[in-house]
Amino acid sequence: MAKGSAETSGDEVSGKPLPADEPGDEAQSNPAGADSDSDSDAEPDTEPDSESDGEPDADAPAETEDASQPEDSRPRRRRPHPKSSWAAVLAWVVLPSLALLLAITAGVLRWQYDTMRYAQIAGVQALQAAREGTVAMLSYKPETVEKDLTAAQDHLTGTFRDSYTQLTKDVVIPGAKQQRISAVARVPAAATVSADWGHAVVLVFVDQTTVIGDDPPTDMASTVRVKLDKVGDRWLISEFQPI
Repeated sequence: MAKGSAETSGDEVSGKPLPADEPGDEAQSNPAGADSDSDSDAEPDTEPDSESDGEPDADAPAETEDASQPEDSRPRRRRPHPKSSWAAVLAWVVLPSLALLLAITAGVLRWQYDTMRYAQIAGVQALQAAREGTVAMLSYKPETVEKDLTAAQDHLTGTFRDSYTQLTKDVVIPGAKQQRISAVARVPAAATVSADWGHAVVLVFVDQTTVIGDDPPTDMASTVRVKLDKVGDRWLISEFQPI
């Protein structure tokens, strides 16, 4: 009976849950657990170091990547479109320069036109003045010689007027009165050599008929180069040179 009860008690003991192991037994029976606990206890000590060491490592690849990027791949300032540049050059440089050139050309053409037109007008006026002055200088009668040649002085100017006045006073007027000399001049042809605003040169062809007393008339043809200056609004003879 004792043996059976002992076995029964042994079965009961074996069938009942075992009581919790003692600390010492847990340490011996679960050495891996101890290691895991020790590892878990050690992790908090190592995590700050890993985080502090990892932050610069995380930034380092980015900096390396930025530095390794080629300059061409970096964003650049946008350049203006070629068409826009040409349009600006056309609007601000070409067109104003063209307008200025056209204005200068128009001004030069206008000046040339005005110069030619006034030269033509001056030539016509000087030509008429040379004709009238030549006839007045070389035409006179014995009865009116002083009056005729004094009137001719109104067609002259400058030193030539003074020379003509002196010549007629000293030679022509006394001779015409004493010898009864008369002269008639005609201008069959004349041509303007040059003319501008204030000066002109005219070539005059002169036919002069002279009568001395009762002698028959004498005809003489000559060519005279006449210079004229514009004084006020009149063209006056400043030089009278036979050629």
